[in-house]
Amino acid sequence: MSAPDPDAEDVKVSVAMVTYNHEPFIAQAIESVLMQQTEFGVELLIGEDCSTDGTREIVAEYAGRHPERIRPLWHEHNVGAQANSIAVLNACRGQYIAALEGDDYWTGPLKLQKQVDFLEAHPECSMCFHNVEVIYEDQSREPRNYCPSDQKEISGLEDILKWNFIPTCSVMCRRGVVCELPDWYHELAIGDWPLHILNAQYGDIGYIESVMGVHRVHRGGIWSSSSHVQRGKAALQMYYHLRSYLGARYQKSIKMGMAKAYLGLAAAYADEENIGEAKTNLWRSVAECPMNGLRQLEDVIALALRLYTPQIHTILKRIWRLPTASV
Repeated sequence: MSAPDPDAEDVKVSVAMVTYNHEPFIAQAIESVLMQQTEFGVELLIGEDCSTDGTREIVAEYAGRHPERIRPLWHEHNVGAQANSIAVLNACRGQYIAALEGDDYWTGPLKLQKQVDFLEAHPECSMCFHNVEVIYEDQSREPRNYCPSDQKEISGLEDILKWNFIPTCSVMCRRGVVCELPDWYHELAIGDWPLHILNAQYGDIGYIESVMGVHRVHRGGIWSSSSHVQRGKAALQMYYHLRSYLGARYQKSIKMGMAKAYLGLAAAYADEENIGEAKTNLWRSVAECPMNGLRQLEDVIALALRLYTPQIHTILKRIWRLPTASV
């Protein structure tokens, strides 16, 4: 693995990009970084994980044309998404780190400038993010905004523990806030959400309402192509580690998150007609946090009716329009 060392200007922001088999998308991602208008130096680090398509050649071409701005990290063999992300993060030199995966892109030329301005005006924040548009490559759904209209301007650790409301391509954090990643982080199947949680230990999370990027959903995406069962298991793996890592203070938020993850896993197993696992995870959800909000309680009841009395559930659903369990 090698990384040229552009030193034409001091780097204030490092853009951490990871890519694997993103040939149709990577050029747009890189161009969206190069178009940024800033009053400070920006470097783009690209972790290329031995793609089997033309991604590596495209990255090499851009790095050759912009050696003063682009630092490619060439892995000699495929290391996987998590190890690739960690390698790129460790190579960042800027005061701030902005994340962008190779299949997403930015749309606002002042995105980096606005986020740096925000963090420098809000020293109490360890990170900030903004809204993005979600598009579906197969056009199965209409484009939508990732963040709701009532997204809070300032959030905290307890908020991000309950669910991941931060689009990966929108986040900027202060480098060095988390001095060393815990050993268990390297074992996780997801990387962005637990990293947000680790950063949120040391400051608030700021939100900029502007839509300044696009998250692309496609079949080749690691997360979007994973099953609901895989997603549920990945979330629970993270929560198990956080339960001991964060201690007693945040146990209520962790239990609520675990209850939601178990419920989602139960619904996913039910969709696969694995009724035994569905029932087991439903009761694990209830055991973690039986009174964790009206909406989730409705989902628990709906799924219980579906699993234990399917005929009655069908009748009641038609009469009362009971909600179906959501993931």
